[in-house]
Amino acid sequence: MRTITWIPGDGIGPEISDATISILKAAGAPLEYEFAYAGGTVFEKEGTYIPEKVFESIEKNKIALKGPIETPIGKGFRSINVELRKKYDLYANIRPIKAPGPIPLKFENVDFILFRENTEDLYMGWEEKISENEAHSIKVITREKSERIVRAAFDYAKQFGHKKVTVVTKANIMKLTDGLFLDCAREVAKEYPEIQLEEMLIDNMCMQLVIRPESFQVVVTENLYGDILSDLGAGLVGGLGLVPGMNKGKDIAIYESIHGSALDIAGKDLANPTAMVLTACLLLDDIGEKECADRIRKAIEKTLSNKENYTKDLGGSLTCSAYTKKIIENL
Repeated sequence: MRTITWIPGDGIGPEISDATISILKAAGAPLEYEFAYAGGTVFEKEGTYIPEKVFESIEKNKIALKGPIETPIGKGFRSINVELRKKYDLYANIRPIKAPGPIPLKFENVDFILFRENTEDLYMGWEEKISENEAHSIKVITREKSERIVRAAFDYAKQFGHKKVTVVTKANIMKLTDGLFLDCAREVAKEYPEIQLEEMLIDNMCMQLVIRPESFQVVVTENLYGDILSDLGAGLVGGLGLVPGMNKGKDIAIYESIHGSALDIAGKDLANPTAMVLTACLLLDDIGEKECADRIRKAIEKTLSNKENYTKDLGGSLTCSAYTKKIIENL
């Protein structure tokens, strides 16, 4: 039995957390949960967005599953997600882009995995107000962090038999920062002669993803571009409510789906919990419980084979709780 830190989050976080736990228990997942709370609701009670006991739990268990946490736009505190990634050097944000079931899509055979550098780039938050009419944001790219995310992508490609890794930059314009990232990719690629390195500019990559997404296998890129591409990829396979994700460092991993806290539907039993359930499946894979994870994935696929089981975001009418019950029935 493995104990993990469970951070329910804000907005729809508690609802999809409850749904995920119900499914994991029904599937017999060998997990025990240590709950830790962070976010806006906690701030109202304790005056801090991330209490010290959250850090203590993560550092003790080394593995956490986290729900969405609201980040104010244009003001207020910086992202808790970014804070956790920086604190624990969770340098690899990994997001598989694949439809979880036979839902109607414009594209077929979309199945690639995105490796996003998670600790630097513009997301370091190094900003400076020059005047009332001018502000600067500093982009930081280092050789060490570029090499390790590229190597993680190539190691994954080698492990699972992929023949191509696509590196995405804007090196034609940002010749120093993105140029460095691209140079690192070229150097690392020499260590994997059996794997092709494909170079793509971010604007062209966005176009190619909506023209021929099935042609990509493993994609590696910088922090900001990775954030954009992961949402674009989610749109190709049904939306943010269907795509899982994880953040990995040397000895700590935090698993979280890629959608936000959706405050507009919080508490209304309307959220789609699929992304968080699939994120939990990634966690199960990594602790050696792939059989259990695959049973859950098959149950989701069977559930989504019937349009009557769709939640509102997929064009259906099923509630979060009713959808959860259908998955459990299909286990």
